[in-house]
Amino acid sequence: MDPRRALQERMLPRKNSKENLDRFIPNRSAMDFDFAHYMLTEGRKGKENPAASSPTKEAYQKQLREVFGMNRTRILAFKNKPPAPVELVPQDFYTSVQHSKPAKPRRYIPQTSERVLDAPDILDDYYLNLLDWGSSNVLAIALGTTVYLWDACSGSTSELVTVDDDKGPVTSVNWAPDGRHIAVGLNNSEVHLWDSTSNRQLRTLRGGHRARVGSLAWNNHILTTGSMDGQIINNDVRIRDHIVETYRGHNQEVCGLKWSSSGRQLASGGNDNLLHIWDQSMASSNSTTQWLHRLEDHRAAVKALAWCPFQSNLLASGGGGNDRCIKFWNSHTGACMNSVDTGSQVCSLLWSKNERELLSSHGFTQNQLTLWKYPSMAKMAELTGHTSRVLFMAQSPDGCTVASAAGDETLRFWNVFGTPEPAKPAPKAAPEPFANVNRIR
Repeated sequence: MDPRRALQERMLPRKNSKENLDRFIPNRSAMDFDFAHYMLTEGRKGKENPAASSPTKEAYQKQLREVFGMNRTRILAFKNKPPAPVELVPQDFYTSVQHSKPAKPRRYIPQTSERVLDAPDILDDYYLNLLDWGSSNVLAIALGTTVYLWDACSGSTSELVTVDDDKGPVTSVNWAPDGRHIAVGLNNSEVHLWDSTSNRQLRTLRGGHRARVGSLAWNNHILTTGSMDGQIINNDVRIRDHIVETYRGHNQEVCGLKWSSSGRQLASGGNDNLLHIWDQSMASSNSTTQWLHRLEDHRAAVKALAWCPFQSNLLASGGGGNDRCIKFWNSHTGACMNSVDTGSQVCSLLWSKNERELLSSHGFTQNQLTLWKYPSMAKMAELTGHTSRVLFMAQSPDGCTVASAAGDETLRFWNVFGTPEPAKPAPKAAPEPFANVNRIR
């Protein structure tokens, strides 16, 4: 049988020949004779003798008729009652669907910082990078000529190094992926490598740059450095002649550097309003490496850079005071997919590791942190507390807490990204049949 016809037959049952009744002849099978007899004999007594009734009694009788279904006016029936409508989809189906996907409650976002630490002598310089949070849950911050380490587990603070005045101040810090070694960029163009566990300096990288090193980025054993001289250098820290590649594309200070999670692409931003994307496969040790994309859409310095953790080819960039925009790029094609005017200088960007959210820090006029929902870029929260532009941000290893440092000489901690959902336990494998039976070898 044709399934469409079967469905149609269920929706519209064929009429029985017995239902072809005359409209002037009552249908006895559809009539209630007890109700008809009552209505013909007893039902009109109250109407014929209105003096014996009262408003209270009539109201009571009306309720009784509604309860027992006796509020009908017709006595004769000329056709059968209409069949009950057929539900194409059972009601319990909708109920089960609604219960299977409960609405996700909206996450509470605290509007104030949960901790505030003093950060005296921090440089109020947009082009530097003075804050980083390592994988060992230790925060590094450069204050003047000194680098301090704050252990997030114990809350203790220690001094890593204080450099001489002729070398300082410290212009950048960046943890290696192992969370033990840290690179320290200096005003005199040198880069020092330190072991934070033993608190000793391992080596000094020099000879590559001619001005201060304001940006650093690790890619496994490669330390990439960006300088005021406009150069970007890849340094292999395992070998003596550490300079292995040089990128030349900026004509002013390089203030932003970020490697993608795959380690294949490098994003660089500069005070020349340029954003470059470099491909490691195109790197050359013999000649200057050519960029993959040269992006000129920003109208101010590009310092804030962040690679998306859930879409490997998505890069977010933020412009300075004359630009104020967050732009989103396809790193494969170089296309700008979206641009949002934030209304103020964009100093730093961080993606959430747990949700599709982006956090930006800003300067004049509100000096706020703004949480955005991606890709709609709807504002979820604005966090205020700093009284000067929020130049630096760093994210804890678990992705929940964000540290921000500003020119007001304070370091604030925000529980902005929330607690990640616990991992679901792996389903237990079905027991193997006859698992308890001894096997014959």
